[in-house]
Amino acid sequence: MEPIKLQTNIHGLRGEIYIPGDKSISHRSIMFGALAEGKTTVTNFLLGEDCLNTIACFKKLGVSIEQQDDKVVIYGNGLEGLQEPSEILDVGNSGTTIRLLAGILAGRPLHSVLIGDESIGKRPMTRVTKPLRSMGAVIQGRKNGELTPLSIQGGNLVGIEYEMPVASAQVKSSILFAGLQATGTTTVIEPEKTRDHTERMIKQFGGDIEIDGRTVRIKGGQQLTGTHVQVPGDISSAAFFLVAGAIVPNSEIILKNVGLNPTRTGIIDVMKEMGADLTIIPHEENSFEPVGDIVIKTSALKGITIDGEMIPRLIDEIPVIALLATQAEGETVIKDAQELKVKETNRIDTVVAELTKLGADIRATDDGMIIKGRTSLSGGGTVSSYGDHRIGMMLAIAAAISKNEVLLENEQAIYISYPSFFAHLKSLT
Repeated sequence: MEPIKLQTNIHGLRGEIYIPGDKSISHRSIMFGALAEGKTTVTNFLLGEDCLNTIACFKKLGVSIEQQDDKVVIYGNGLEGLQEPSEILDVGNSGTTIRLLAGILAGRPLHSVLIGDESIGKRPMTRVTKPLRSMGAVIQGRKNGELTPLSIQGGNLVGIEYEMPVASAQVKSSILFAGLQATGTTTVIEPEKTRDHTERMIKQFGGDIEIDGRTVRIKGGQQLTGTHVQVPGDISSAAFFLVAGAIVPNSEIILKNVGLNPTRTGIIDVMKEMGADLTIIPHEENSFEPVGDIVIKTSALKGITIDGEMIPRLIDEIPVIALLATQAEGETVIKDAQELKVKETNRIDTVVAELTKLGADIRATDDGMIIKGRTSLSGGGTVSSYGDHRIGMMLAIAAAISKNEVLLENEQAIYISYPSFFAHLKSLT
C-alpha cells in the first residue's frame, strides 16, 4: 500500500474527544463473559481488530456472542460450555488473546491450536507455556513451545506457586485463568506490580481472589456469573493525545471517559513530573474501574529518568513518551524497559530509528533509550509503523510538530487499537 501523508505543522489542537474503549478490558470482558454462567452485556467495547479476533475465537469455541456496534452480548454457559473447536483459533496480531486464551484452554479437556500473524509468530510464548505445563497442560509448539502455532491439550490442572521472571500482566492473567480451573490454590508472585484488570474482573463476575501486594492467590473450582461491563476509555490510546496536547503549540484538549486504573496511570505521573499542564476530573460513580476526564494544555517540559516499578505502569506508552521527551528541556533516560524488545516490534530500536529520521537526538540502550531535548522534529520524509499500532500513532503525533512533509507507511496497523484515531486528530485541528 502507498504511504499516507500525515498532518504537519499544526498550530493548535482544541476540543474534546471520547477515547475508544480500553483494549485490555474489552478482551477480558469477552473472556469472562464466555466463562461465566448467564448473560453478560458489554458497552463501549473497542471495535479494533485485536478485540474482534477475541470474539471470533470464542465463537469458534461454541460461545454465542451478539454484537451491535460497540455493544456486545455474551451468553455464557460456564467453563463446561466451551466446545472443542473444529478450526484453528487465529488471534491475528493480539498477544493478549493468545496468552490469556492459552490459560483458559489449558484447563479444558479439549484439543485446540492457536496461531497468529507474522508478529505473533516471533513473540515469546515460553513465559506462559512453562507455568501452564507445570500445572499439567500438554502444550506443543515450535522450538518446544516457545513460538506459535501452539497445540494445547488441556485437562486436569493442579494449582502452583509461580514466581514470575518478568513483569507481565498477560502472563499473570494466563496463570490466573488456569488457576480458576485447577485443584487447590494457585499463587502468582510478580517482580513488579502490573495492570490488574483480570483481578478486578474476577471480582466483578462474582469470583474470589486474594491480593497481597505483588502476590495474587486464586482458588480453583469457582463459578462466575454474567454481569454488565462498562468499558472505560483506553488510557494507552489517550496517551497519544495527552502528548499531542502538551507538545503542539496553542493546544487545549479534553479527553472524556478515560480509565484511571492506578496500575495504568504511569503516563500521567511521568507527564506531571516533566511539568505537563494536566488536570484530572474524576467521575464519582462506583465502578470496578476508576474513570475520569483529563484536560491537557501546551506545556513547558523538562527531562527526567523513568525506571523501576514505573515501567510496567506505562510499558505501552513508552514510544509516545520518547516523543514527549524530544520536546523537554534536558535529558530523559528510560531504563528497565527490556520488555519493549518483545512487543509487536522491537520498540526500542524502532522508536529510535523512526524518531531519528525526523531529527530527534535519541539513542538506544540495552534496556531503554536516552533522549536529549529540546529538538526540532523537522526532518520529514518517510517513516514506518512496522505494523505496530503504537509506533504508527506516535509518528502521526510527531508529524504534527514537523514543518516538513511526513509520509507514513503501513498506517492500517493503527486500526488494531484505535480505528477512529485519524478522525479524532482531524476533529481537533
